[in-house]
Amino acid sequence: MQKPNIILILADDLGYGDVGCYGGTHINTPRLDAMAQAGLRFTDFHANGTVCSPTRAALLTGRYQQRAGIESVISAAKHRHVGLDTSETTFANVLKEAEYATALFGKWHLGYAPEYNPLHQGFDTFRGFVSGNVDYFSHIDQAGYEDWWQDTQLNNEEGYTTDLVTQHGLNFIETHQHQPFCLYLAHECPHYPYQGPNDKGYRTTSNTQPDQGPRQDKDVAYAEMMEAMDRGIGAVIDKVHALNLAHNTLIFFFSDNGPTGPGSAGPLRGGKGTTWEGGHRVPAIAYWPGTIKAGSVTHETALGMDVFPTCASLAQTTVNRHLDGVDLSPLFKGENTLSPRTLYWRHGKRKAVRQENWKWVDSTEDGGLFDLSNDLGEQTDLSKQMPEKTKEMRTLFDVWEKDVTSHGHMKT
Repeated sequence: MQKPNIILILADDLGYGDVGCYGGTHINTPRLDAMAQAGLRFTDFHANGTVCSPTRAALLTGRYQQRAGIESVISAAKHRHVGLDTSETTFANVLKEAEYATALFGKWHLGYAPEYNPLHQGFDTFRGFVSGNVDYFSHIDQAGYEDWWQDTQLNNEEGYTTDLVTQHGLNFIETHQHQPFCLYLAHECPHYPYQGPNDKGYRTTSNTQPDQGPRQDKDVAYAEMMEAMDRGIGAVIDKVHALNLAHNTLIFFFSDNGPTGPGSAGPLRGGKGTTWEGGHRVPAIAYWPGTIKAGSVTHETALGMDVFPTCASLAQTTVNRHLDGVDLSPLFKGENTLSPRTLYWRHGKRKAVRQENWKWVDSTEDGGLFDLSNDLGEQTDLSKQMPEKTKEMRTLFDVWEKDVTSHGHMKT
């Protein structure tokens, strides 16, 4: 069996209600909607974290991010010597060993210092930025640092971030069409600053204000940003078809956490930074003509950390370490269920446990026990009616917490 190409496309702060095929009506996303119609749409897919860096650590390692000590956002200003330790095994490491060409274009956010560069984490090629966000045109980050890299060297280039990520991805596909490849496109969109493709840069190394950009019509800018990313995703799909690679290429799209600013979580409670469903339940679409049946929908619960074992399975290779994630490839082939498992989220003092349709949430603001089968918006707290179930969920969390944090916490 031929090893399939793998294209992972990650959006940044994209909400569950921001895409048409998830009920969104405020933004036009025709290519993502078409991708879902021709592929598999997940209704119950989750980011491991509720903010950027932790989610990416879980995605890269296939394990809860707490095991790698990546608990919160890694900033260029405060955390210059914090990052994903190179002793970790990433999906890029494993695929590279399986003779895949590997590339990352876009956002890294797992360490600003050169020793944490993606080239030291299994990627052959990197073009993009290592901090949390950059001006979409000047590519200066929120702390005033120039932040656009070519492999391990700063090397700015002219262009709109979203379009640059797309173009580098298209070039990579063209160059590596005759060998197995793994392409990780980590878009900045729709993270602030809110700048559409027809705007101009405003950040300089001496002035990064305002953080979110100068436009007052941020909702309009947000839609322009999303439409640019949607076009880019369409261009990637078109390129794969033009090179006759579509039947041997998995394209998997999802978001790194819930929305902020003008974004929408749709029917879900909360947003980025919370352990409510709106903080981590995100759009996710898998596309693989000839393998995935068009118009498929799965209600199975899946997470970002499942991507690593899925990639390893498709590459027909084994991983010599414990992974928390599971292989999703049976879902691509029409099998309907995954084995039941209990899942966990933690962001600071915000906690959550998911067991089948039961979810326990604990935070400084609010919390309780919720039955997601009839209360997706987490409005009816059942903890007083079901104290034993609540206690059981709390205990599960405590046991998990001790397991994953035995290696310490990220320094802040």
